Formats: sequence, structure tokens, C-alpha cells
Amino acid sequence: MMDYEIFKEVVIDKFKDYLPDEFSDMKIETSEVRKVNRTLDAINIIGNSKGSSVVPTIYINDMYDMYQKTNDIDKVLSKFGKEYSDRYNEKTGLDDLVNTTDIKEHVIFQLVNTEQNKEMLANMPHREFKDLSIIYKVVLKMTDEGWYSTAVTNKYAEHEGITEPDLFKCAAKNTKELFPPVIKSMADVIREIFSKDGMPTEIAEAMVGEISENQMMYVITNDVGINGAVSMLYEDGLHNLAEHIGSDLYILPSSIHEVIAVSADMGNPTELADMVSEVNMSAVAIGDRLSNQVYHYDKDLRKVTLATDTPNKRLDGIVSEAPLVFDSSKSR
Repeated sequence: MMDYEIFKEVVIDKFKDYLPDEFSDMKIETSEVRKVNRTLDAINIIGNSKGSSVVPTIYINDMYDMYQKTNDIDKVLSKFGKEYSDRYNEKTGLDDLVNTTDIKEHVIFQLVNTEQNKEMLANMPHREFKDLSIIYKVVLKMTDEGWYSTAVTNKYAEHEGITEPDLFKCAAKNTKELFPPVIKSMADVIREIFSKDGMPTEIAEAMVGEISENQMMYVITNDVGINGAVSMLYEDGLHNLAEHIGSDLYILPSSIHEVIAVSADMGNPTELADMVSEVNMSAVAIGDRLSNQVYHYDKDLRKVTLATDTPNKRLDGIVSEAPLVFDSSKSR
């Protein structure tokens, strides 16, 4: 089996052979792209005969993941060649959406880990929230199959003439309207899973059992379950949950897609943070990890604070040498 660097060279050399004839006169280019929590090797085809400046991106890292599982480079190149061609045709015209979409009406929040994404954040308007940072995306198109978005970079914001405070104000409104926050008990989540699998309601109820409100775990996300961790920014939902169970909350960052809330009476925050870190490293893809810390919501002060300050602030197993200084009022 080839190592990654040799695989990368082969992909760059052979990828065009697995594309339709319309790509024959185009040029392959590769670049490093900073994504959430990681830097990836991107491959693009330059020389767009259809006149679109927006072209799809395929990541060699994803191709290598498939290669490691199949040990069949021909199968990998065939699959990703077809995917690139299909996405190329779908994306034609999206540059018009970038140029015509009203950023103020379509900008939304996303939460990312600050320490893990320093280089990416240097090129983006953002606002710090505890050990996290709020970044901004513009929703270009929504369909039944999913939605297209583009990140707001400093260059994009400057071109649109919009400041970070204005982005924050607009995103606070749009995110809640486009992707409404959802809070579900873990019992309800399990019932839904059992129901989809065809399990009779009475059996599902018996398996879930009777769990008291202050011993229950609650999933905080949005109605589509994508980038739903931002729902923790809406304090009214946290307050209603805390009032419902009659205690402060500990908030466990399950992923960028959801967080888990439990009663502050349920356990020690340091032990909970150890559990979060272990799950992150063993069961959550690097691109989906949010934080190894645990947060505390005070229902009387109506305020979120960090409950822990463990050394493992990065999400890739590298321990940071210098502590972070958190200030939720700071913005870039």
C-alpha cells in the first residue's frame, strides 16, 4: 500500500484520466486548504469552458481514506472522478449566487475551536466565545438534498462592505430563523431511533425506562442536525431547560453539530471533560470536533462560563504550551 505522499503524486498524475473528455484541455492544480480543525490537500481543475469561476474541490485526503480501506486506487479514482464531474455540472452558476446573494439576509453562525483553527481564523471575521470562535457562512442555496454555503473571509466581508458586528447581528437573526434550535431529551432521541427501526412503541418505552428529569441528558442542536452546536448561543433555550429540570447545566460539546446538556448535579466537570476528550479522540471525526472543555450555565445569572480549563485545548492530540485568554467581547 502506498503512503500518503506517493499516493498524492499518483492522484495528481492520473486524476484527469478518470474525467470526461470535456476536461481534457484543463489543468490540474493542487493547494492546501484550511478547513475546520485541519488543513487538507485540495485538487481543482482549472480552465472552465463554461465560464464559471466557482469550481468544485476534491480533497486528496478523502481519496486516501478510501484507498486505505479498499487498497484499490483505480476504484478510488473512478469514484472521485465521477463525483468531481457531477459536482462540476451542479456548481456551474453558483458564482452568480455568490455575487448576487444578499449577505445580510443569508449569513449564519458556525462555532469552531479557537486554538485548533488559529491560522484559519486569521483570515476570517470572527468573535470569541469562551474557548470557541463564532465564524460566519453565507447560505447560497437550499434544496431537499442539502444546502450550499460559502465561508465569509476578510476579503469577502471587505468586498461586501460589512463589519463583524453587523455580521453578528444579522447571523443571530438568520441562524435562528433558517435553522431553528431544537432541544430533545435523550429518551426522545432513542424513541425516535427505535420508531424508525419499526420497534413497537410499548417496547421502546420499556427499553427507555423511567429517567428523572434531572438525571436525563438533553441534545441541543437545530432542526437539520448540521452545525447545530451554535444553538447553545441562544440563551433562552438554555434557561428554559434549566428551569424545567430545576438546576444549573453542564454543557458537553459533543461535536460542531450538537452539544449535550445535563444537570449540574449529575457529576464533576473535570470528569465530564475527561469523558468528552476521550470520545472526541476515539469516536468523533477530526473535522467535527468542537472542544475538550465543559461549560457551565448558571440559570440565575443566565450566563455561560467555562467549567474546566484542561491542558488539551487542541483537538488533534497536541497539548498547547501557552494558555488561552478568553474574552467573549473580543472580535476580529
